[in-house]
Amino acid sequence: MDWTALGSAAVNHLFNGRNRGASTITMQLVSMLDKELRPTGSKRSLNQKWDQIQAALELEHRWSKEQILEAYLNLITFRSELQGIVAASRGLFGKEPSGLDVKESLILAALIRSPNAQADGVATRVCRLSTELRTDNKCSDLQVFTKTILDHPYHISPRANLAPHVARQLLTGRRRAATSTIDGPLQKFASEVITRQLGVIRGQNVHDGAVLVIENKTGDILAYIANSGAESSARHVDGILARRQAGSTLKPFLYGLAIEQRLLTPASLIDDSPVDVPTPAGLYIPHNYNNDFKGMVSARTALSSSLNIPAIRTLMQVGPDVFTHRLKMLGFNDLNEGDYYGLSMALGSVEVTLLELTNAYRTIANGGMWSKPSLTAQMEKAAKKRVMDRESAFIISDILSDRTARGLTFGYENPLSTRFWSAVKTGTSKDMRDNWCVGFSSAYTVGIWVGNFSGASMWNISGVSGAAPAWLEIMNYLHNGKASIAPAPPSGVVARRVDFLQSLEPARTEWFVRGTEPLHSQTEKADKAVIQSAATSISPSIIYPPKDTIFAIDPDIPADSNAIFFQSTKKGEYSWILDNKKIGESVDMIAWKPTYGKHQLLLADMQNRVIDMVSFEVRGSPPPDRQPYSDDSSGGL
Repeated sequence: MDWTALGSAAVNHLFNGRNRGASTITMQLVSMLDKELRPTGSKRSLNQKWDQIQAALELEHRWSKEQILEAYLNLITFRSELQGIVAASRGLFGKEPSGLDVKESLILAALIRSPNAQADGVATRVCRLSTELRTDNKCSDLQVFTKTILDHPYHISPRANLAPHVARQLLTGRRRAATSTIDGPLQKFASEVITRQLGVIRGQNVHDGAVLVIENKTGDILAYIANSGAESSARHVDGILARRQAGSTLKPFLYGLAIEQRLLTPASLIDDSPVDVPTPAGLYIPHNYNNDFKGMVSARTALSSSLNIPAIRTLMQVGPDVFTHRLKMLGFNDLNEGDYYGLSMALGSVEVTLLELTNAYRTIANGGMWSKPSLTAQMEKAAKKRVMDRESAFIISDILSDRTARGLTFGYENPLSTRFWSAVKTGTSKDMRDNWCVGFSSAYTVGIWVGNFSGASMWNISGVSGAAPAWLEIMNYLHNGKASIAPAPPSGVVARRVDFLQSLEPARTEWFVRGTEPLHSQTEKADKAVIQSAATSISPSIIYPPKDTIFAIDPDIPADSNAIFFQSTKKGEYSWILDNKKIGESVDMIAWKPTYGKHQLLLADMQNRVIDMVSFEVRGSPPPDRQPYSDDSSGGL
């Protein structure tokens, strides 16, 4: 604090009646921060001055000189409405303060004392400052430059903050600059596209969206639109890293795994009819999106048209734990075990990020090779690992690009159909909370999410009407004048013509993993028999009770009302065997009156070979007036 100046100012005021300024930078700063310390008229009262001094002393005890000066320069007015050094630098010189040269800095320093002085007066102070600081600038040059700057109206160009969430990730700690992989024109275009699409569907209660574009070969992230900016309900939320339910977008990875394990081929027939699945929480009754059922359909049609029941039946064969393991290999993090989700994970109850999902589709595009995507130029190529067989990745790509097979649900003309080769899948989560469209060309993978950051449901939105239009527009932009070529079939796949029994689907040439293709035959009958065999080659398995389930019997429920239902994945020529006793055959569900103790349940074929086996236990204390059920009471109902 400058006590000498304060004392001199006080003496002049009391004895000579003259006012002299004696405010230090700290005192001026506290007056800016506290409106009670500002003069009520042309000058402050003595009480105000005393309070100002006390506030300044307290501030100097808490802040360093550097902090005080920084705050002062950020709050003072340099010229007209240019408050703060950043606004002054951008308004007068069109640059950030870090880019100011000596001449520009002299002008700003000269404006501090008298922000709105005439250009000539400011130029004089600029020359005086230059002389005191011994700069190399000539006074005549400084005067011309100062008048040129101040005689023209200032202008602040709007800042184009195209990728704020990218900057937040890259500019950490003391880092002030970074080179990213973001393509500026693409980032701007994609941001405009998602904002425009959200405007179209806002009346259906859709307020938020996100876009991610990754180059297949390099893993470079070319566009990262975390939300729709000023139009978003929460502009600071990163929609690319937020976890949301995946809907049907996980189905390609499920079918790819089933094809890889040779449980299915694209020509395998799957029953799309109602199914009730017993679970510990009750019956699980899945439905298709449009609440109708197609009967027997091929795996190709089931995936392309995003039918739910065939996906459930496929997961019954693969198993939730095995599928979860595959998803983890594909880069989906923070997953629970498969039993946590149960069969609902086939329909996308798993929560994923747009970054994980888009990169997983990029893995399919790259023939099953996974690598981590990046926002910065990689000096060395990211480590790659194989997580899918090349053959299954090729077949899934072919299915997702098949607009004919997709037509059963989506029709033939829709935003999923590009004029170049592309593979794409949509998804909508439970209660229409999330809508996805993810797909790839030979060069790029594009992922779109629309919904509400609040978790509120959308109104009557599907993948085709929600996210897909934005996906199509961005894909067309990426391939404007650039071809996209379908992947070449790997040596491990073969093409065969297939004819379906009862003409369930039109005859076609289909891709098979080598060794799963129909045997060559000259007769239509033989070919049909082969397809029939392929459609029924999946072995049944026990889906209820799950392995190591523990049941507890309520003693207050009459014994005749207690029952446990055993269920398999399909009907067939097999027997149910409980504790070495046959209790039924050729049915996919059977009821059993429970008995206390540990039990072993088997499925056996007609040659008594075990197909599947689970163990479970029934616990509980029988009431005093009842005897435990005997083993002799068990049997099919």
